[in-house]
Amino acid sequence: MNAKLSAGLLVAALLVTGCGSGNGGSGQNSSSTPKVGLITKTETNPFFVKMKEGAQKSAQANGMELMSAAGKFDGDNASQITAIENMVAAGVKGILITPSDTKAIVPAIKKARDAGVLVIALDTPTDPQDATDALFATDNLKAGELIGQYAKAAMAGKPAKIATLDLAPGVTVGQLRHDGFLKGFGIKEGDPSVVCSQDTRGDQAKGQTAMENCLQKAPDINVVYTINEPAALGAYTALKAKGREKDVLIVSVDGGCTGTKAVKSGEIAATSQQYPLKMAEDGVKAVADFAKSGKKVSGYTDTGVTLITDKPASGVDAKDTTFGLANCWG
Repeated sequence: MNAKLSAGLLVAALLVTGCGSGNGGSGQNSSSTPKVGLITKTETNPFFVKMKEGAQKSAQANGMELMSAAGKFDGDNASQITAIENMVAAGVKGILITPSDTKAIVPAIKKARDAGVLVIALDTPTDPQDATDALFATDNLKAGELIGQYAKAAMAGKPAKIATLDLAPGVTVGQLRHDGFLKGFGIKEGDPSVVCSQDTRGDQAKGQTAMENCLQKAPDINVVYTINEPAALGAYTALKAKGREKDVLIVSVDGGCTGTKAVKSGEIAATSQQYPLKMAEDGVKAVADFAKSGKKVSGYTDTGVTLITDKPASGVDAKDTTFGLANCWG
């Protein structure tokens, strides 16, 4: 037990990132400055890199010290649990977390909240959502709906043969985006216009394989919905290999810089852009307010989503890639 505690405290010490005077977590500054924790799914995904950047910026602006941690891979619940325990032991006022396993992380979050720590989910809600004090995230249903509306308008009455390149079963974000796309396009699950559905886990190579499989099943596909832009770029590669890249409409979600550049070049027709930096900035500010006043933020805060395209469709609000590239991440 003592060895475990010592190891945990050592990890906590290593996780501390100084945000403020530059003396990091040393001396009197460390004990007097309120701490906030950020736990992301991974350290390498550009989305979470931008999120950490936002947290660091906001921590400095609000006179807080940032502790950060991440899973070794997407889905690494054990590392996230350890990070929560370390941060609570270090005396953080609040923890911002993008949960890798939305159900399995709940008991650890409950312990933190029971200890008086404000816990805010970023980007991905826990299951149940009220397991955290608050959620700061994109409205993923709306993100899907925007690209569904765009695809419907862009097709201009032409019969659609749709492939949906999804995330994975049971993942809330993926389901919401999928459902939103169908809603925006004006169809329901099981509609015959959806001729192929494949899971990609948001991976470019898996997106390419999924598109290849769909083209074998239904060579006349003319609309492709993808869970994110890596999957979209994989789909584009498969379509280009078949000489179909010019006559298939690809729509996606995320708004990363690589994806937005792909919209500018015409590989992707449109994407719904989300804002991880804002999620983290607003989350840190909420913890800072809690540290000062004791007032806890609650409920869901929508951090915004914008349709990005250089080929606007009638009746669908959008911004061009100049705006998209000024606000992208990665």
